[in-house]
Amino acid sequence: MSSRAAAIAALERRLGLSFQDRALFDRALTHASKLGQGRKDVLHNERLEFLGDRVLGLVIAEELSRRDLEAGPEILAKRYAHLVSRKVCAEIAVGVGLADAMDVPKAQGLRRNDTVLADACEALLAAVYLDQGFERAKAVVLDLWRGALDQPLDLEAANPKTTLQEWALSLKKPLPTYCVMSREGPAHAPVFQIAVSVEGFAPAIGEGKSRQAAEKLAAQALLAREAGR
Repeated sequence: MSSRAAAIAALERRLGLSFQDRALFDRALTHASKLGQGRKDVLHNERLEFLGDRVLGLVIAEELSRRDLEAGPEILAKRYAHLVSRKVCAEIAVGVGLADAMDVPKAQGLRRNDTVLADACEALLAAVYLDQGFERAKAVVLDLWRGALDQPLDLEAANPKTTLQEWALSLKKPLPTYCVMSREGPAHAPVFQIAVSVEGFAPAIGEGKSRQAAEKLAAQALLAREAGR
């Protein structure tokens, strides 16, 4: 048995199921980059990822609503955004052994790419849904996401831009504005420096490997300096 075949068998055991449609299962594990290897007939997982995103979203939204009857929609939305995020989906994929089961070009490092892992995770959920129905897919989600669902979420740390926006609005200020101060480094590893401003307060600076990361750090810095006073 090849290493990938062993990984696929282990994945099925971890999920506690056996796929009836083996072609569907294989498609969920196949990345679109396989099309670039001289074949045009490869069935890859992009369409399944689209469906799986919706399956995951419905299960998580329902579970959050069931678990916390007192939380308002804003808190539920923040927890939901975290639980269906690329980061969490990629962590789930790694934890369940999905990376080794994927059909990807060996030389591209895609088994370590969070976006590829997250997409494959969602595609797998779609395959479970199509092969065995919604209730089985729901059970898989709740099993794999149990730890993430049980873990308390620091809402300010997880969504500093949203928290900064709400803080500004509470002071009857315009929405925060973000400005790129600099972008340095090579194209494959840039470093962004972002300034965020709220009317009436000095700007705060954040630096990160993506614009989004730098904006979040800038928002955290402004909140730490001003909102905590």
